[in-house]
Amino acid sequence: MPRQIDIAEVARGFDFFMTETFEQVRGAYLDKGDSLFESLAQISAADASMPMGSCATIAAHVAHIDYYLRVLEDRMFGRDVSWVNWDEIWQTVGAVDEAAWAALQDDLRASYARIKGHLAGADEWQGTRELSSLMGIIVHSAYHLGEIRQMMCRLRS
Repeated sequence: MPRQIDIAEVARGFDFFMTETFEQVRGAYLDKGDSLFESLAQISAADASMPMGSCATIAAHVAHIDYYLRVLEDRMFGRDVSWVNWDEIWQTVGAVDEAAWAALQDDLRASYARIKGHLAGADEWQGTRELSSLMGIIVHSAYHLGEIRQMMCRLRS
């Protein structure tokens, strides 16, 4: 008989890595102060608007992470994702002022809070969609956090 893991235990593990990636370093894979929200707090709207050569801005990365969270949230619950247009978010966010920069971060925080709320209701998961979506959120967000950290390094040099 296969050994089973309580879904609440799995959810706690996902919560640990979500917190590490977005909120506060817990020592899993980031250095102190390097979580996404801690990093974004160090970035001005002007810096978030600075393109890196032909690459996207930090603001566009933040918008993309939020977009990805919303897509994967819909996927987790079997909702229609035919509305997804991956190119659009990269093309619509460029330079931002302080208000727009704050709004992008607020939107990301709201999406993140919803995902964290889903972890609290883990006893209602029905299948692998939830697990694979959460894994994707952590891995994808950590990748973009790395991109943002590299962009911050280039801005400061």
